[in-house]
Amino acid sequence: MGIGFTIDTPLKVSQYGIDSVISLIDDMLLERLRKMYCLKFDVPYLEITDKCEDYRAKRITSYLNLINLLAVKKFDELRNSATEKSVEIKKYFSMLPDSSTIKQEFNSFKEKYTNFNEIGNWIKNNLSMGSIDVNIMTKADKVNYLNDVKLPVEYNDAHAALRGYANSDLNSSIVFSAGINPGLYSYIEKFEDFYPDINGKIKKKIVLKVSDYRSAIIQGKFLAKKGLWVSEFRIESGLNCGGHAFATDGYLLGPILAEFRDKRQELINFLHGIFISALSIKNRVLPNHNLPLKISAQGGVGTNEEHQFLLDFYKVDSVGWGSPFLLVPETTNVDEPTLKQLSEAKEDDLYLSDTSPLGVPFNCLRGNTKDVEKHSLIAKGRPGSACPKKYVELYNKEFTERSICTASRQYQFLKLKELDSKNLSSDEHKYHFDKIVDKACICVGLGTSALLVNNLETDVEGIGVSICPGPNIAYFSKVMSLTDIVDHIYGRANVIERNDRPNMFIKELNIYIDFLKAKINESRRSNLDKQEKYLLGFVKNLQDGIIYYHNLFNDLKDIFQDAKYSIMQELETSKERLNSLKCEIENIFFVTVL
Repeated sequence: MGIGFTIDTPLKVSQYGIDSVISLIDDMLLERLRKMYCLKFDVPYLEITDKCEDYRAKRITSYLNLINLLAVKKFDELRNSATEKSVEIKKYFSMLPDSSTIKQEFNSFKEKYTNFNEIGNWIKNNLSMGSIDVNIMTKADKVNYLNDVKLPVEYNDAHAALRGYANSDLNSSIVFSAGINPGLYSYIEKFEDFYPDINGKIKKKIVLKVSDYRSAIIQGKFLAKKGLWVSEFRIESGLNCGGHAFATDGYLLGPILAEFRDKRQELINFLHGIFISALSIKNRVLPNHNLPLKISAQGGVGTNEEHQFLLDFYKVDSVGWGSPFLLVPETTNVDEPTLKQLSEAKEDDLYLSDTSPLGVPFNCLRGNTKDVEKHSLIAKGRPGSACPKKYVELYNKEFTERSICTASRQYQFLKLKELDSKNLSSDEHKYHFDKIVDKACICVGLGTSALLVNNLETDVEGIGVSICPGPNIAYFSKVMSLTDIVDHIYGRANVIERNDRPNMFIKELNIYIDFLKAKINESRRSNLDKQEKYLLGFVKNLQDGIIYYHNLFNDLKDIFQDAKYSIMQELETSKERLNSLKCEIENIFFVTVL
């Protein structure tokens, strides 16, 4: 969901029992929002400047404590409304699914008791607040310096963010995305809140975003050996998602979910044994029962039928919805021009780009104002960003001793100068020129909308907004209320006006085939060594996925009946496209060998 879009979402939804996630990348943005909310709610504010020792961690701790304080206050006000006739109480229960146990208990309680005090006490004792979770992208772990002296690793960006969360008052979960970071994961050991007590309660739980079962085994084992329990594996589609897209080698979501379902107990037993052994070695408290491990899924879910199918067929504990909430101003920070672009976006307006300086494919909205700003600078002969925040100064040392961001003006100036010295053909020069200047300053762009929505100045950042919705947003074409989207999720309403939306699994399959086609085109320009094996392996995995889906949908009797014919037709079309691409791969390498 980006950096700023959900930065204060807990204040808007947690009182209704809805969980949300705050990104911890931009401590500057967090500090500015903290000042704003302190002034708004008359909370004392003492600025944490970049001159303070450990300012990044302290800013994060202070912001999270403030959001927790204000969210708890709002929740208490809701609970203390003391009557089921309260507008907020009605909203709380109306948004719950009809299958919700607490909703059923409440309706039953109301029938038995009419005394407002009794109902009020029941509400106080039974309502729960949504979790205020946080996210750290493990790759965003920039090294920091003080007076040109490299600071110890615990002052790296992700490490400091972890420390900021660990020192906060929150009782919630931290979501790690973008793969394993051994140093960061080892650092978790230092904080008491991540360990269980005798009853198995963990104040700060670990959630890992993973793309497949193998990744869950590797990361879960790494943490278990340190006495750290993964409370949830969050399985995300490799490409049918928002933000950075971590593509698998052609493994599709359906087969991946099936493997987790079928091996779930095996996974729990394997990790739990290692976990308990590690706690024993550390002489730590051993929980008196096995700890729960949740499995959740997200990426491209768009209807109640898909949502319920994931719960029932794959036995996941919960289903995540992300991109559609960008069209819900009650919950997320999206400025008016971008909101309009999102609501009008069609499939061709949403594409997988190379714009991220992290070197990972990045979902983009065509014509976003940050790209407009980028192209304006290119036209003026000054490509690249001034790099005011420097959060993505991570890996590149081509021209400097210290890493610089590939979206920065400094890097692009040096890289284009190098390109000019190569005397390439005009076509080759343009190809490489476009690849260099395509990188955008997303660490700024993904936070700017929060400033615009809250009427805060943007002199440093500019007004360009980057936004990274998943492809599924193309089928949501209007601005919605929180009630609208929740009713849609639980099947009480339908906000999708189009009737041509493909099934989520078919959509992902076609995105992967497009991705493969792009990879084949890239292979024509790059060194072909080892490419053939990778590409043909990718094809084989997709072919296996098509067979899986063909059998799955053919066997289903009561699910997706209205779309079953079109799904089977799409699978045949995808099979033909894939066979054609396989022939193309074989021809490329046959010609190369000759």
